[in-house]
Amino acid sequence: MASTTLSPSHLCSSGKRGIMLCPSQSQSVAVNGARLGKGKAKGRGVRITCQAGSIPADRVPDMGKRQLMNLLLLGAISLPTAGMLVPYATFFAPPGSGSSSGGTVAKDAIGNDIVAEQWLKAHGPGDRTLSQGLKGDPTYLVVEKDRTLATYGINAVCTHLGCVVPWNAAENKFICPCHGSQYNDQGRVVRGPAPLSLALAHCDVDNGKVVFVPWVETDFRTGDAPWWA
Repeated sequence: MASTTLSPSHLCSSGKRGIMLCPSQSQSVAVNGARLGKGKAKGRGVRITCQAGSIPADRVPDMGKRQLMNLLLLGAISLPTAGMLVPYATFFAPPGSGSSSGGTVAKDAIGNDIVAEQWLKAHGPGDRTLSQGLKGDPTYLVVEKDRTLATYGINAVCTHLGCVVPWNAAENKFICPCHGSQYNDQGRVVRGPAPLSLALAHCDVDNGKVVFVPWVETDFRTGDAPWWA
């Protein structure tokens, strides 16, 4: 029986019936006593199949590097995206818009928080001046005759078609300039075409600042349930 001598570079793999050669090799080998040449088997007609060394199908080369690059790409996208979302969040919840009691801090005409003590020094008894209230609606702060803030604020939006109703000190009424609706000094409707009284909000003082809180109780002016709640 002839012996076979092959170097590792000449072979791809071996099987039960023969030896597989790489296509790039031109050397001939002897298998079971038969001399084999390039591309053709002599003697017993043993078929030679050439196969290249393969990588297992379930393994992807450099998978660890790919995962690392994916993480780096995700981080590069996430950081600027989060940075862009912060200004939008602060826009919808501006600083100073809330209080420890859960209400909305009233703001003056230029957007500053209203401090109760300073407000009362600048506004005398019977004064009704607009401020920014719940949901940004114009809301009157009422100063009582004893120079204290009333426990309610009056929403200035007319219940007819939504005009802002000014305070008429001479008439001691709120009179709408659009269609003539009138409300008394507490905002109760006394003349149409407005069908309802002006909405109310609780007016409190929290840490020295004026705070509006939604009014959900009975309307003390009419004895009815609040239509705006």
